[in-house]
Amino acid sequence: MDNDTHILITGARRGIGKAAATALDTPNTKLACHATQTGEHVTIAADFDEPGAASRAWSDALDLLDGRIDVLINNAGVFEASPIDQDDDAWRSDFERTMRINLTASAELCRLAVRHFQENGGGRIINIASRAAYRGDSPNHWHYAASKGGMVAMTKTIARAYAAENILAFAICPGFTMTGMAEDYLQSRGGEQLLRDIPLGRVASPEEVAETIRFCALDAPPSMTGAVLDINGASFVR
Repeated sequence: MDNDTHILITGARRGIGKAAATALDTPNTKLACHATQTGEHVTIAADFDEPGAASRAWSDALDLLDGRIDVLINNAGVFEASPIDQDDDAWRSDFERTMRINLTASAELCRLAVRHFQENGGGRIINIASRAAYRGDSPNHWHYAASKGGMVAMTKTIARAYAAENILAFAICPGFTMTGMAEDYLQSRGGEQLLRDIPLGRVASPEEVAETIRFCALDAPPSMTGAVLDINGASFVR
């Protein structure tokens, strides 16, 4: 068995996920990168809005990584507006779609990872949540904030439940990060006015978040398990 660290990254086509794949692409790692479509560095295609897609992505990653995964990075997610004044069915459909992609698929992968780690001496889970888990989000994004709050709670539960089996879990909570989703959001809500709410004076770069992911995946000491790490320019402090 090789000594490389085998890593599955979801949502790796752009933004934080792509930056994380770049940061983790070292001579001592093997990566399986997921997105809804393959291309460039992405080798696993799965739409997490579809039942069973997460488990298929896990199986594909095992095939690519010689049957062993050491680190799971749950980064895939959607950020879609859902006004409360639309009709009931549309609002509920929006809510359930966001929860399926952002939380349920992550939970499915975490479950598969925990069971795999139990058989292989341990492993690490890094869940990419959001500042919204603690601060909340806009009136059109109840579902997004709820999904990210659930991700933080799930991470803490995993950390507490399985630390004795060398299964470590971390959550990372970015604020605005300069990805396609954040750029659209900033433009829709006034841009410069929102930046005034960030004491640092700018949003985070994907590379800053990626460096934190790399640290949790490869270097964070085991006693850090259960940590929730904020990257938001002091726009929300706990």
